[in-house]
Amino acid sequence: MAEPIEQKVKAATAAAYVGSAGLLGALVAVQDNARLVGWMPDGLAPFVLALVPTAITAVSGWMARHTPRGSSSSAGG
Repeated sequence: MAEPIEQKVKAATAAAYVGSAGLLGALVAVQDNARLVGWMPDGLAPFVLALVPTAITAVSGWMARHTPRGSSSSAGG
């Protein structure tokens, strides 16, 4: 029987979606104003921008509560 999805995974997944959608929305809103990322070298900008949803996902996964598991699903058994 499949185990339920942990709250940490749900929180991190939702945060990744919201963070990515928010970042893309912000970029669309300011696409005519290159000063937002104009100070970064062109080759570096995509990697720096990818850190925003990554950081949101990491923090939400860290802060979400762990879902307790029964003894039948312990590791190694």
